Amino acid sequence: MSSPSSRFFDELAKVMTNAAGAAQGARREVDNLVKAQIERVLADIQIVQREEFDVVRDMASMARTENEALRARIAELEAKLDALQSKPAPAAKKKASAKSSTAKK
Repeated sequence: MSSPSSRFFDELAKVMTNAAGAAQGARREVDNLVKAQIERVLADIQIVQREEFDVVRDMASMARTENEALRARIAELEAKLDALQSKPAPAAKKKASAKSSTAKK
């Protein structure tokens, strides 16, 4: 037969265990409420989430890279166009020489 003090301590241990479990449950509940409230406040002031920010930053980086490549391509094409415009076309030379030879006759 267990002594009355032993039973008292057993019951006290059970109560403490139950109290600790209840305290953990209450802590989880408070954590969830605080988290929900913070998320609601952040949504109200329209704070961008980190994942969304990273996606937009990556898109901007890709657009910047593409823009630089297109800028280089445009410069290359402009240089080719300037080179073509600066020298007369062979057909134009033949026409000019043909006109001058017929004008002499």
